[in-house]
Amino acid sequence: MGKQRFTKNQKKGRKAASLVAEETYSTVPHTFVFQRGQIGRNVGQLVLDIRRVMEPFTARSLKVRKKNVLKDFVAVAGPLGITHFSIFTKTENSINMRLARLPKGPTLYFHVAKYTLIKDVISSLKRHRMHEQQFSHHPLLVLNNFGIEGMHIKLMATMFQNMFPSINVHKLNLNSIKRCVLLNYDPVSQEVEFRHYSLKVVPVGMSRGVKKLMQEKFPNMSKLEDISELLMKGVNLSESEAEQDGDHNITELPQVYSGRGNMASQQSAVRLTEIGPRMTLQLVKIVEGMGEGKVLYHSFVSKTEEELQEMLNRKEARLKEKEERKRKQEQNIALKKEKRDQNKKRSLDGINRKRQQEGQVSDDEVEDPGKPEDQAPAEESEDEAEYYRQAVGEEPDEDMFPGAKRKRGPGKSPKPFKKRKLSQGKGPPHDKKSFKLPDRGNKYGGKRFGDRKPPEGRNRFRKSEGGKKFGQKGGKGCRFAGQKKGDAGKKFGGPKSFKGRAVLRNNRKVLEEKRT
Repeated sequence: MGKQRFTKNQKKGRKAASLVAEETYSTVPHTFVFQRGQIGRNVGQLVLDIRRVMEPFTARSLKVRKKNVLKDFVAVAGPLGITHFSIFTKTENSINMRLARLPKGPTLYFHVAKYTLIKDVISSLKRHRMHEQQFSHHPLLVLNNFGIEGMHIKLMATMFQNMFPSINVHKLNLNSIKRCVLLNYDPVSQEVEFRHYSLKVVPVGMSRGVKKLMQEKFPNMSKLEDISELLMKGVNLSESEAEQDGDHNITELPQVYSGRGNMASQQSAVRLTEIGPRMTLQLVKIVEGMGEGKVLYHSFVSKTEEELQEMLNRKEARLKEKEERKRKQEQNIALKKEKRDQNKKRSLDGINRKRQQEGQVSDDEVEDPGKPEDQAPAEESEDEAEYYRQAVGEEPDEDMFPGAKRKRGPGKSPKPFKKRKLSQGKGPPHDKKSFKLPDRGNKYGGKRFGDRKPPEGRNRFRKSEGGKKFGQKGGKGCRFAGQKKGDAGKKFGGPKSFKGRAVLRNNRKVLEEKRT
């Protein structure tokens, strides 16, 4: 197949659609769902199920490490456009959930009294409707009984509303609504029931046989003589397939909805199938900031105005103490820096004064103490090397003065010096005059070779015992005892004699005699 080509209008349309989708995606709220601390396997699965509910505007594969802290998630949330956090924790007695609004709060603390996972809800149903296409669009949020008077109730309802994208009724496409999240507040027990449903729309006002024909799976009519039996009597259809539809779930569709028979301006029934998870939440407290700050509401602890004022005073005192401590630290840092600069200037003045007394530099060449060390010229190392050379009388080490360059003659190449290979038995070339000096060994305060004392050890005991040196002839057991110099032809360890020349010389004499 060849490469698919698009016209100019198609390219413009695709580009405009991508821009609109990007703007729409960036304006909707996004949520991070993660855990803190050890929570166990079941609560970990509950975290994954809540991520499933918040799709597609959440991080499904968010990885959380033990060393991560809350500041790490806050730092990452800004560039990614995250607006809410849903944090699960577990203690010895309870399971808690926190809902936080970025970046400055508030934070709502909930106690999870009961919960049920998706797998448990699905296993309890005879027929469940759950497929991957349902999670390509965000769910529809339904709030019930949140109109009760109370600051904490209104704040809780606002928090839940802002976690899901808002809906424009005039521009809404009904085919994008496949799921529903229900939050029901019970004023008696002060608990919030969390439910998650799959949404299905079916036509009404027709017999069960016609509904069966309109489904994707066609019924078995092998035992029927005529199709009228299916339409009129509804043969081979169980009573469980009949749905209890009524005025509570029948509505008139303003648009064409996906599914057979769902036409515009026609009566259809909306059916909900729970797909989980379930949660029963109880509000514990509301904090003003992101995890810390003023407590706006607490369901178990109530304080008077005097206690609240005392808490505010203590908080202000801590903030003032923190600011004072920070100011002192900045002053100490400034004093240390000033003292360091003065010491540096004093040391440079001493060096320059010493060099002026010795005549190394003039007054114009005195180093500026205020100039940083990084910007010092490279010639300074050469001057120091020359000073060392005149004072000591030898070449300085390259490691001591890395910036100093070797001085070479005008006709020599700038290549580095090569080490000369020495032949065996020969030492380095020395000056002949140096060997004739009587104080050659005492030039640097060292001992001469003749001044060394003989070692006192095994050699001293050998001399006292009357032993012989290695290689000495004669004596019992000696291999070379009684041999003369001419008998063996050579001494032990002496140079070998070459007999080739004598043989050639004798052969040459014999040839000359034959010729004559």
